[in-house]
Amino acid sequence: MNDRDKEFAAYFASRSGAMRGTAYLLCGDWHRAEDLVQNAFVKLYRAWNRIAEHHKLDAYTRRVLVRTFLDENRRGFFHRERPTAEQTDRAAPPAGGVEDRMVLLRALADVPPRQRAALVLRFWEDLSIEETAKSLGCTAGTVKSQVARGLAAMRDVVPANTF
Repeated sequence: MNDRDKEFAAYFASRSGAMRGTAYLLCGDWHRAEDLVQNAFVKLYRAWNRIAEHHKLDAYTRRVLVRTFLDENRRGFFHRERPTAEQTDRAAPPAGGVEDRMVLLRALADVPPRQRAALVLRFWEDLSIEETAKSLGCTAGTVKSQVARGLAAMRDVVPANTF
């Protein structure tokens, strides 16, 4: 294994778990999240030698992950799946109550993909508006409107007395 492969393997080992959590929030399915992360890291590996600033790898990888998610939704991948009343995936340990977390995850799943991506990047990844815009490949104004619309859509789904 050469130095390039060792560096990539170390980065993958240290960051794939966090990227998987972000991918899960984007798509709502652990198996699909693993596929998204795998696709993102394959693309990252292909570009590994062209990335000069390795301290910016997280931002680059996150951008690839989000764009992969949005591309798959645009192309209609995974639209053959149908939601069921039974939830088979389990979320990470909740910060609040389990019921509150489940309500939020269901509400997030009902938000359109681009708005969901903006919400996840802003509030889960804690990116600034400018960083989110760069990851999504849009303007700061678009991020603001996508976040506002996404939050409004979630408020429509989440009962007012939940939190």
